[in-house]
Amino acid sequence: MHDLHLKNVRPLGEANCDILIRDGVIVEIGKVADQPGMPTEDGGNAIVWPGLIDAHTHLDKTTWGMGWHENNREAVLRSRIDFERENRIALGMDPHIQSMRHAIGLAANGASHIRSHVDIDTTHGLSLVEGVERTREALKGIIDIELVAFPQSGVMGRPGTVELLDAALANGCEVLGGIDPCGIDRDPKGQLDVLFDLAVKHGVDVDIHLHEVGDLGAFTMELIFERVRANGMQGRFGISHAFALGMSDTVRAGKLIDEIAELDIAILTTGAPSATVPSVKRLREAGVRTGAGCDGIRDTWGPWGQPDMMDRARIIGMKNAVRSDIDLRHMLELVSQGGADVMRLENYGVKVGAKADFTLLVGETVAHSVVEIAPRPMVVKGGRVIARNGTCIVDMP
Repeated sequence: MHDLHLKNVRPLGEANCDILIRDGVIVEIGKVADQPGMPTEDGGNAIVWPGLIDAHTHLDKTTWGMGWHENNREAVLRSRIDFERENRIALGMDPHIQSMRHAIGLAANGASHIRSHVDIDTTHGLSLVEGVERTREALKGIIDIELVAFPQSGVMGRPGTVELLDAALANGCEVLGGIDPCGIDRDPKGQLDVLFDLAVKHGVDVDIHLHEVGDLGAFTMELIFERVRANGMQGRFGISHAFALGMSDTVRAGKLIDEIAELDIAILTTGAPSATVPSVKRLREAGVRTGAGCDGIRDTWGPWGQPDMMDRARIIGMKNAVRSDIDLRHMLELVSQGGADVMRLENYGVKVGAKADFTLLVGETVAHSVVEIAPRPMVVKGGRVIARNGTCIVDMP
């Protein structure tokens, strides 16, 4: 933990003042007298915002920093999953090196926390998780990483996967993942029963990928609701993507959202441009904890994405037809406080008593900072400056 006197900044876009940090904690916000012997930085009248949070990503998947990956395959989920699983080693996708590149990029662009799903399957066992665990250890003090044991290739259709998930949860993964119980496993009861059994056994949250759309996705959600109630897991379940909530039947979607709010189920969105996505405004109005993530970036699935949650805030904003300043601010809250709410982070924010994890933003106002494409002038983690102008103090491997 570090000490820092940060001058000439605008916390949350408000009046210009100073921030005083001792032992990695914000102890004073206002006009602070000079602190002899303490490191001092001039923030250049920038906005100070809590550390950005990538609450849904895949650190093990990116080809960032490698040669260009030519993608000429069909855009079918099952095909993309199978190709990646069977070819990632031959392509040279070292899970430690690639996750380092992705995580360092996020840190350089203002992120303080990551929730990363990491593939677990019977082809690779736990090797991908082990690679990302090395990255988590290497980047302590730079960015915090939470690991999701993610059965990308399915659960029921690949014998041995359940045992691997069990082992991963016993050895460092904090969250259990899942994927399309109908669309991938074609056994919704089987997969969901296994996931809830494992979650209860290990006392962990669940965060399931649900790409299933329309009535199929709604059906799966209803099965999830039943099990959340039966297992007392209110507040312990998250649905990533939740494409079904973007269905044209807004009345049915509204009923699903009401039940999601009642059960305190979190929603994680990426604002996927090519899919139906939940309305983040509607989720907010219903009181649903909602976070966001950059998902996979520049990987074997596709060429798009940046390791930058400000970029993702813009994508989600455009997908949700955001125009007003207040809604632009909500996009920034989504990629910060929203993720903190989903991950239940303690002492988060720009306030006295909070951990000194924050980023400086360029812009006349908060709304301006969201649409302005500019590197973060400074990123602070635990009171220590860990990046300046888009460059982290840790070199890319």
